[in-house]
Amino acid sequence: MAMCDAAKLQPGSAKSVKGRPLVSRDVEAEAPKLRVLVIGGIHGDELSSASVALHWIALAEQTPSDTPHPVHWRFIPALNPDGLLAQPPSRSNANGVDLNRNFPTPNWERDAKDYWEKKTRKDPRRWPGPKPLSEPETQFLYTQMQSFKPHLIVSIHAPYGVLDFDGPSVPPSKLGRLYLDQVGIFPGSLGNYGGVHKGIPVVTVELPNAMRTPLDAEMRQMWLDLQRWMNEKLMPGLGDKGK
Repeated sequence: MAMCDAAKLQPGSAKSVKGRPLVSRDVEAEAPKLRVLVIGGIHGDELSSASVALHWIALAEQTPSDTPHPVHWRFIPALNPDGLLAQPPSRSNANGVDLNRNFPTPNWERDAKDYWEKKTRKDPRRWPGPKPLSEPETQFLYTQMQSFKPHLIVSIHAPYGVLDFDGPSVPPSKLGRLYLDQVGIFPGSLGNYGGVHKGIPVVTVELPNAMRTPLDAEMRQMWLDLQRWMNEKLMPGLGDKGK
């Protein structure tokens, strides 16, 4: 709770299915050249993802003001508050929808249903919903992407203990102890929608444990590795587009 207070999260007008505010926090350097959107808690039973996003807010606040590549960070640490606060925590939102299968990828109506039925055998935890963007939480993130126009999206998940990547640019080889192991794309996923369809690099961080937050030193190393990759690989290709 103290970390939530310290993060100074700001509620907007958007609310979850159960009416909980969908909160965010901006940490903006002077004259930023890069806009980065960090998302945690898309799946409510991945509590560590929300915790890492909150820890990274504190690290973003500590970034020196004279950094050569100033960043405007936007953090959404708990996209699925209803799932996070359910007892027990739930992967899906309060409507039973897997938010990470609800984004409007091309041919969603055909592919998402087909994938759910044939590949997951109608696993209720992975139901993509009745239509793309059927949920207030995915509508909120879609709107954020439209207005904020991020150059990079970092989506934090668990528990596979790897890095995934979708979209243009050279992917990071590792963040902390997590190494690149691209797991493929799924109909309606954020990586597919943002990275493949919209052309925004999407780094998906899969933490090793859904319930246990990594050690402080590990979260810091992941953060530093992310900064290094952004400076070396993302900024040079951005040119004047970041202004």
